[in-house]
Amino acid sequence: MSTEPREAPVSGQNVARQGGVVAAMTLISRVAGVARDIALAGVLGASGLADAFLVAFRIPNFFRRLFAEGAFNQAFVPVLMRYREQGALELTRFVGVMGGNLAVVLGIVVVLGVLFAPAVTMVFAPGFVGTGRFELTASLLRITFPYLGFISLASFAGALLNAHHRYAAAAFTPVLLNLCLLLAVAVSLLTGGSAVVTLAWGVLVAGLVQLLFLLAPLRGIGMLVPPAPNLAHPGARQVGRLLIPAVLAASVSQINALIDSVLASTLMVGSVSWLYYADRLLELPIGMVAVALATVLLPNLSRLDARGETQKFQQTLDWGLGLALALAIPAAVALGMLAEPLIATIFQRGRMQILDVRMTAAALQLFAVGLTPMVLVKVLAPAYFAREDTRTPFRIGVASVATNIVISLLVFRWFGHVGLALAMSAAACVNAGLLLRGLVRSGAYVPGSTLVRMLGRVVPATLAMAVVLWVVTPAAEAWLTAGGLWRAGWLLIVVVAGGGAYSLCLWLLGLRPADFLHRL
Repeated sequence: MSTEPREAPVSGQNVARQGGVVAAMTLISRVAGVARDIALAGVLGASGLADAFLVAFRIPNFFRRLFAEGAFNQAFVPVLMRYREQGALELTRFVGVMGGNLAVVLGIVVVLGVLFAPAVTMVFAPGFVGTGRFELTASLLRITFPYLGFISLASFAGALLNAHHRYAAAAFTPVLLNLCLLLAVAVSLLTGGSAVVTLAWGVLVAGLVQLLFLLAPLRGIGMLVPPAPNLAHPGARQVGRLLIPAVLAASVSQINALIDSVLASTLMVGSVSWLYYADRLLELPIGMVAVALATVLLPNLSRLDARGETQKFQQTLDWGLGLALALAIPAAVALGMLAEPLIATIFQRGRMQILDVRMTAAALQLFAVGLTPMVLVKVLAPAYFAREDTRTPFRIGVASVATNIVISLLVFRWFGHVGLALAMSAAACVNAGLLLRGLVRSGAYVPGSTLVRMLGRVVPATLAMAVVLWVVTPAAEAWLTAGGLWRAGWLLIVVVAGGGAYSLCLWLLGLRPADFLHRL
């Protein structure tokens, strides 16, 4: 079988279309994710069982962001794009080396994680020590931790596909995770077995399924290269130099979420779950906007930097920021205003009670404050990584994590999980603000007129949307006591009314669909 890479044409790349592909696949994934979380809320609620499973699920996902989607890819992709410019032979050799190195490291980490699951649990959930949740979490972690190996290799495959402008398959793979967990819930209900144990096995199977799913498209671009570990390879050394600071720089949001989870484990039972369910709704706009933009911006900005096309680099970043603001600002306002209706409609059933809805909604409202800066971070950070600068976002990441830790420690004993959500939003504001300032001061980015015009339309349109939402949304108490069909119907009316008002106002202010397009 030939491993000759098949080049995708790069001239005239429609970046907006690429982002649209990722956003469409992400939308499918998020819808499946909502279905998954509805099932989880129904069988686990916000109980101690839910807390134990969510921590056991979060730990391998945290390490995944470090080994694959976060630091590794941010250090790997810019170097990969430079090897693409050097020809097929050097490219395939580099891919084999990096795949082999990653597989070896993952194998070691997975074995250690399984062997020392209680110690890992103690670090990530110290509040569980001395309770039944601790032993349960450690036993579940032994099942879920190997998921890290499979999903990290799947993310590596996805990075290769994205670098060749093949975005759909990698963006679709989270759907498989959600389907596997839905199947696990169904199996537990049909067999009467332990839901948390069945779900843990569902996580492990999902990792393997996602990896196998990407092998065919990887073969299709000639990038299914045999692993050839070699730490001395020049490209591997370059990735290694970029990797260490990128570990924090690319994973700030995950580290901050982890800090919240650790502190929440010391609060009342249910706190971990309330933050999780709120975060899941926050992830919907982040996935649709931020992840899609970051996915297409990193390889395109890396290519432009490698070719020295500074003007196109700045124009592409300006387009990304404008689109991010146009989608994130109204989403943040809508999440804040509709927090309780959304949580009640989606999650209030089974073991999810009214108290859980109120607690989760309170966390979501504070998370919504940081939604726009969280999205901007995903757009701004690739501008640094594309230029192989991981040290600056590393220093900024330190400031963001320090902000989160300080505020969390100051407020969480008084305000509980809501204080943790506030701290995370404040940290996101610090992160986004310092990243933007750094790009502007270094001359890597000069805000263009496109961004200014976009803001001039988005802000008044968002205000119009907020007024409409305030007028048409029923009182909060109605959402907690009404039936499921009533809640779903009214939520649909509210969302359509708010979205329609926002879109109409943008149209009246002169914004057209063509204004969101960007071609290189």
